[in-house]
Order: sequence, then structure tokens, then C-alpha cells
Amino acid sequence: MSVADYDVDYSDVEGRKAECPEGCGMCCLCQPEVLPEERLFFRENHPKELVKSKTQDPYFALALKKGRGSCVFLNDRRCGIYGRRPAYCRQFPYHIYVGERVKVELNLSCRGVWTGKGNDAREEAAQIVKAADGRIGKAVREAGDVYKQFYRNCKDAGVMSDQALLRSSVSDNLAGFTDLSRLSAIMEAAQMEPVMTLKGLPTGSAPDMEGLEEAARSVAAESMATNDPLSVPIYCDRDWNWNIFMVDESGGTVEWKVLDDEGDAILKGKSPTDSIPLRPLSPDAGKVMEDYISILNHRDSFMGSVFSLIDYNEYEDDMANAYYGCLSTTVLDLMWRASMLDHFMGVGTGAEAMKEAIIFYDMDRLDAPTIGAFV
Repeated sequence: MSVADYDVDYSDVEGRKAECPEGCGMCCLCQPEVLPEERLFFRENHPKELVKSKTQDPYFALALKKGRGSCVFLNDRRCGIYGRRPAYCRQFPYHIYVGERVKVELNLSCRGVWTGKGNDAREEAAQIVKAADGRIGKAVREAGDVYKQFYRNCKDAGVMSDQALLRSSVSDNLAGFTDLSRLSAIMEAAQMEPVMTLKGLPTGSAPDMEGLEEAARSVAAESMATNDPLSVPIYCDRDWNWNIFMVDESGGTVEWKVLDDEGDAILKGKSPTDSIPLRPLSPDAGKVMEDYISILNHRDSFMGSVFSLIDYNEYEDDMANAYYGCLSTTVLDLMWRASMLDHFMGVGTGAEAMKEAIIFYDMDRLDAPTIGAFV
């Protein structure tokens, strides 16, 4: 199977540009897999820098400084093996998702995709797809079987919904996901209704702020609750600092650390999570959020992540409930992260603050479990 045998959706990258900003190094914090055809070079030239990853399914990867920092080949924020860097380094910030089709998605945690400068993203993505053709062909065959089985399970359990209609309904109700009253109603319906719809939900009532804040802290803390810096979200700020936030096991305290170029994490501050209130979105921040929800709504990997959750929960929830519920919790996670960034770093609460929260969040979104595959 080759590029000629499968369609590739480039809609996420159409009209976009991407550059590699000086002094960033964000992509070098993602431990890259070293493909079989790349291993000989490292075994012959850098054997100590080729290691097994500490993931659930180990793979050969490049070593990290002190086992937790940036790639060992990154010095002064420049790659020492740029011409021989692995394929996964070359692909960043593009992600090739294989589900029912092949779709290229753009990682919005990369600050270089927000500047409007650099190379044409559509052209770069096409080159990356061509280089990954062999891996894509294999993944297309495997993902097709996984999706067929998933749909059979959904139909047998009576939880199947029309994906196109789900996406269309979200597109028609984007503002409902940024209004806290509507968001409360969506989340309640997702939990209580057998098969929910966005039509006819109550409007104008006061939001349950206590419940929303508790849910927001719980969702955000879940992705940060670890003592392993490799497993927590990293936020590259406007001054190119690598910030990590870790929540203790009880979920009661969040620590802010900055990871330096040598792999050491320096404590910058800590705070009880319940001292960080959930701040409502300003109109301009709400518009940025709506734009991001629209992006997620068209990402195949987001739908695949919802499918993974349905499978994990043994097909108890209707697909509509799972989809709207996942979007709602995403909004809460983003809002709390924006509040946390402002609490520690004073980023504000407007459109720029929401953009920073998305930069903080999107890497985690793309790393979420899915029934498809990134190649």
C-alpha cells in the first residue's frame, strides 16, 4: 500500500504556516522513537544515547538528560545531530493520525504554528506523509480492522451515533460550550440522559460554579498527578522557559517547576489547588476557545479518543453522551489551566491567556489514548 492507495486529509493544515523559533526546543522534550532503519547509525556512533523508553510498551528512543530533561543531543537549544535526527523529530509539529482515513493534525503546543511565519504547512505535511508512506500503509490496514470491530461493538450495545451529525451539532452550538450555564447543562445531560442532544437544554440559569470548579480541578489534576516529570504536561512560555506543573496524589497541591537545559527541575512556586478559582471566559477568550473547540471537533484523533473511552467503559455510554461529555471536560481543563497560569505567571484572563492555555494543553490532547494510531 502506498500514498496512491489511501486518501490523506490535510484540512487541519491548509492555509497554515509553521516555523522553528530560535531558542524553543519544545519538540526536544518529547522522547522520540528511533525506527529500525535508524538504529544502526546510533548503535555505531552513539550507542550510549540509544535507550529503551520507560513507557508501557517500550521502544528504542534517544536518551534524555538525567533521564527526564531534553534530548541529550540538544545543546544551547540546538540539535547536535540535526542532519541525522529521527523521523519523529522531523515530523514535529505534524501528527499523522490513522483511523478510518489518514489525517494530518497540527500540534498547537508548538509556538511556531502561531506566528503566521515559516514554511507552508500543507507542503511540509505532504513531504512528511510521503516519507512515512511505509508506516502509514501498515497502520491503515491495522486501524481499519480496529474500527470495524469498534463499530460492531457499538451497534451490539446500542450506543452507536452518527459522527457527522455529532460534529454538525457541535459546530452549530460552539457558544454553548463556552457559556458556563450551558456547559453545566451539557455535562449534566451527558451523565443523566440515556441519549442526549444539544437541543432543548435549559439556558439562562445560574451555573453551578462549585460543581464546575470541582470538576475542572479534578480533570486538570488527573493529567498532572504524578511525581514523574516525563509524565506531566510541559508548557513552553513566551520566554522559552520549560514549565512543568505537578499535582500531589491527594490532588490538593500543585507545584510549578522550571526544567533547565541540564535536566534539573527548579521549584518556582506551589499552591493549594482550591486556591485557584475557575475564572469565567471573557468574550475575546471565549472566541479563542470556540475556535479551538472547532479544531477538536474536526480532528479524527479526538473522535478516536472518545471511542477509546467508550471501549474502556465497556460501551455503557451512548456515543453522543461520550462525545459531548469529552468536549465539556476539555473546556473545563483549559479554563482551569488558564486560571492556573494566571495564578502563577500573571498571563491574564483574555484572549492571549486562552491561547497560552491551548499551547499548554494541546500536546496532552494529542497524547490521549485513541483506538487509531499516530505514525
